[in-house]
Amino acid sequence: MVLYCALDEVFARPIIAAFERSTDNEIGVVGKFDVESTKTVGLVNQIIAEQQTPVCDVFWNNEIMHTVRLQKLGLLKPRTWKVASGWPSDMISSDGTWCGFAARARVLLVNAEKLTDKSQYPTSVRELADPKWSQNCAMARPLFGTTATHFAVLREKNGHDETIEFLSQIRDNAVVLSGNKQVAEAVASGQVAWGLTDTDDAIVEKDRLRKVEIVFPDQQADEPGTLRIPNTLAILKDAPHPVASETFADYIVSASIEDRLAMGDSSQLPISRDSEFTPRVMPKNPVRWMEVDFEAAAEDWDEWAKELLAIFSE
Repeated sequence: MVLYCALDEVFARPIIAAFERSTDNEIGVVGKFDVESTKTVGLVNQIIAEQQTPVCDVFWNNEIMHTVRLQKLGLLKPRTWKVASGWPSDMISSDGTWCGFAARARVLLVNAEKLTDKSQYPTSVRELADPKWSQNCAMARPLFGTTATHFAVLREKNGHDETIEFLSQIRDNAVVLSGNKQVAEAVASGQVAWGLTDTDDAIVEKDRLRKVEIVFPDQQADEPGTLRIPNTLAILKDAPHPVASETFADYIVSASIEDRLAMGDSSQLPISRDSEFTPRVMPKNPVRWMEVDFEAAAEDWDEWAKELLAIFSE
């Protein structure tokens, strides 16, 4: 079977090899990985281009919004996902065409040398627009990846006009960088006091023993909660190798694979209640997660992307 995979190859390859061994090597996986920063977009565009004569069997995305794009184009196969009971409803598509697993959370990374008193720490994503943090906080350009997904979700929750106004305020108030990794590095180096990034980029700086702390934002009762963005898995509607694809899909969304990703360098967050490993990136206190309708957030994506580009053009 052929797998198009946006998860970094260094993380995916050992899991693919373990899957092949689990089938006594009766199923072989040919993986296609894209190393560009816009790798998800590249893989999705290739799937769309190949829709008349599909090459890809399974798409493993390291985020969700572009998987929903494929869903809306009718290119994914509905199926019943063999997941643990209590799987969150926002982590499986309404038509069964994709399943979310092994998430990253959108967190605030704080430089603990610049902000020595924890009572000074920012606690909400809204603070990116607060003048008291002018040019002392950072965010990635919201044109790709999880930052783009984050603001598409906020548009769906808060409305188009309010979100556009918020983004304009952030552009004028925050240091806007090329990606989440660059935000985490800017915080760790002291270029800014804090920034909005992903847990996988934040934990890298913690593991490097940088003086940083991770804040899961928007935890108060009148706040929306912390956004988590899952990996997603989907089988193509006209997959050339459907039986092998089904076997692979069931293997990947298992608790054991989520635990493996949780134990790894990126410290991904399991969705399954059967998971046995707590990622080291998680705080001691329970996290209140944002409730999300990813399918609604993906509506009018192309027009929304044009508006974002107009605000954040370099």
